[in-house]
Amino acid sequence: MSHAADEAFTVVIVLDHAYVSGGQSRVAFDSALGLKAHGHRPIVFAAAGPIDPCLAEQGIEVVCLDQSDLVTNPSPLAAAWQGIWNTDAAAALGALLGRLPRERTVVHVHGWAKALSASIARPIQASGLPAVYTMHEFFLLCPNGGFYDYRKAEPCRLEPLSAACWSTNCDSRGYSRKLWRNVRQTVMEQVADLPGAFGDYVLISEFQGRVVGDRLPTQARVHRVSNPIAVADLGPKPDPASGDFTFVGRLSPEKGAFVFAEAARRLGIRPVFVGDGPVRDELAARYPEAEFRGWQGQDGVAAAMRGARALVFPSLWYEGQPLTVLEAKGLGTPVIVSDGCAGRDSVENGTTGLWFKCGDAGDLAAAMAQLRHDGTVARMSQASYRDFWREPPSIDRHVAEIVAVYRTATGRSAVGKEADATRAA
Repeated sequence: MSHAADEAFTVVIVLDHAYVSGGQSRVAFDSALGLKAHGHRPIVFAAAGPIDPCLAEQGIEVVCLDQSDLVTNPSPLAAAWQGIWNTDAAAALGALLGRLPRERTVVHVHGWAKALSASIARPIQASGLPAVYTMHEFFLLCPNGGFYDYRKAEPCRLEPLSAACWSTNCDSRGYSRKLWRNVRQTVMEQVADLPGAFGDYVLISEFQGRVVGDRLPTQARVHRVSNPIAVADLGPKPDPASGDFTFVGRLSPEKGAFVFAEAARRLGIRPVFVGDGPVRDELAARYPEAEFRGWQGQDGVAAAMRGARALVFPSLWYEGQPLTVLEAKGLGTPVIVSDGCAGRDSVENGTTGLWFKCGDAGDLAAAMAQLRHDGTVARMSQASYRDFWREPPSIDRHVAEIVAVYRTATGRSAVGKEADATRAA
């Protein structure tokens, strides 16, 4: 499917990395590829390289500044300043937006906190172009991006930038880092006014909407658009009760890896981890019975989830819309998911999987025990497969929904300019 030139959008997709560094960039690139296939003109603007080959292979324009991100920057001082105000990124984005056609051009920001900084607000505002923000995480609202206290290993319910927030060390690295994050947040809100740069916001799950509540600018329009999920239709599982209870993702405290390992130990079964991360060595030392398969490519991850008895998604923080939960369902694998994250939106408790109490290894063990019964696994496997493929969140569906957002954004922009002209007269 393609669009006539006068119907096609130019979309500047703004994010920190020009390569797939996680779910955020993966979704942004899938969206870019889908827009390109449907006749639109996506342009990826990123701070840190290298450029993902899939973009060039599909003829997608990329503006990459070849900067370090905040983690890989060899100078801690330079990284700290870059995170607060990336002058080069602001200048380069301004130059890009300045050479694009005014009509049917949209700026779509997917991420800014790991390399670009809030400085991107200035060129977006100066361009006068309609701008859309997808809420993959919560850096626009919370200093550490997750409404999560890494010290207590639980969601944080403090008001961001309140006195209690300033005095609480919730950061995974230390209190000095927390103070820097709060300074960055203050600059983002009060100097750059990054939230005010966007007329339209995209939320990716109902759960996320409940977390965000009324924190977004009052004049903004809020849309609900699912992430695109690229998974092959392999048909129902021939032997759904085979395989292991499997965790797929980054091995970090907030992902609940220890909760899963402890629940498996209580049942006397082997937990399988597909992925890697900062707590891998500690996990291996505390739970030597666990199997660690490391990072796998896309095909390897799909094979691991297809072959699993169940995917266990024990995240302790809110998440946005976990891709692996939906991918597992599409592969016919039931999911056991924490009730404290957005993954539960995709799992019908008792039908396509099970919910368990967030952070409770005993409750997770009880849920896993239910799925030790072959008949239960087979029933939930079939239900998961049917539920996903009844109305799959395909790239075509995603593009149709996101283009509808762009139409709304450009329509509002035109109305706003007319109103400004009337007031000026």
